[in-house]
Amino acid sequence: MDCSRAKTRDPEEWLENAPPFSQPIARQLRGWFQRWEPDLREAIKWNMLCFSGRRLVCGISACKAHAGVTFFRGTELEDRGDIFCGVETNTNIRSVRMTTPDTVNRDALRVLLHAAVALDDQPEIPRPPMQRREPWPVPDFFTKALALKKHRAAAAGFAQLSPSCQREWLVWLSIAKRDETRERRLAETLAALASGRKWADRKAAGGEGVI
Repeated sequence: MDCSRAKTRDPEEWLENAPPFSQPIARQLRGWFQRWEPDLREAIKWNMLCFSGRRLVCGISACKAHAGVTFFRGTELEDRGDIFCGVETNTNIRSVRMTTPDTVNRDALRVLLHAAVALDDQPEIPRPPMQRREPWPVPDFFTKALALKKHRAAAAGFAQLSPSCQREWLVWLSIAKRDETRERRLAETLAALASGRKWADRKAAGGEGVI
């Protein structure tokens, strides 16, 4: 959630612009994937370096304090190395998080990638049906703020967002641990919503850009 917005469609330029901390990890991951599955195609999607066969197989994210690998059909893969993390995401995607190349089981990651490619190569295996997630609870302090007359524009902006976009704001607000962080995020959220911005575009509205 602390990844910067992509401004290019070129994988090499994307790597050059990656945060300094995670850039070498993302480069190492890319090198591994190119060697392990050289037939996969590269593209930048959702500020991720994505790898595709028939469809999207996986993607590398480069954030301020970690790099990640997302498997788009991760729930169908057997994680024998126990390297998937339990991050907030949809029910089909599963991810691996790394702070150094040594923090993940390289052999287990390679097995997962091969399994993901093999799964993608079998069109007769349908994707599992998407399951609806439980709605994220709306924090009381956010509800009270939206009810104020001076925040009518923010309330309207929030109401116009899709449930998934609303969820991003609610998660960001809810996980703030300190009162000052919560107050800062609330102010940034209200300003961004009043301008019709989604959570991913909060930096353009003066947001802090990290969780």
